[in-house]
Amino acid sequence: MDETCEMKYKVVDSPLGKLEISGCERGLHGIKLHGGKTPDTGPAEAAAPAEQLGGSGAVLEPLLQCAAWLDAYFREPAVLEGLPVPALHHPIFQKESFTRQVLWKLLTLVKFGETVSYQQLAALAGNPRAARAVGGAMRSNPIPILIPCHRVVCSSGAMGNYSGGVGVKEWLLAHEGRPAGKAARGGGSRATGSWRGALGSTASSQPAGRD
Repeated sequence: MDETCEMKYKVVDSPLGKLEISGCERGLHGIKLHGGKTPDTGPAEAAAPAEQLGGSGAVLEPLLQCAAWLDAYFREPAVLEGLPVPALHHPIFQKESFTRQVLWKLLTLVKFGETVSYQQLAALAGNPRAARAVGGAMRSNPIPILIPCHRVVCSSGAMGNYSGGVGVKEWLLAHEGRPAGKAARGGGSRATGSWRGALGSTASSQPAGRD
């Protein structure tokens, strides 16, 4: 980016502990999981509202949209499809790269309750042999949960790594009704139809809400 963004921050409560969201007037920059807390309660019991904490002054629209999305994710996932995804303005989304393509495909194609393997996601991003690079893209993801790197698992059924800790990844998958340790399947997953359609398209994708 040529200009420096004026960053704003908000902290929201969640079953995973406090989440810090950051952004500028042009879009969301990040979600940080503070403490890597694994909830003591099961996903079905953890429906506490995502109370906004901290911060002062007017809250930017991308942060409000992100807070509303997170609140729905934890409390009422059925309404997620009807909510706007905030514009994304982290530097990683401002230039073409394989990492950007991987994260964008993950955001737009792998929905709540679905999983994808590293190899399948590499194919979606245009390079089926780049499963290792997909792992690097997951580590670089600045917006976990909203860009659901927890839904990327090993073809063998192994969980794979997660920046917030494997316990958090297991909890998120259980929250979405996806058993931990179940192999991603190219032929039987709910996401198969969208994968097949995406693999036949070479059109360039843009971050949500980007000018």
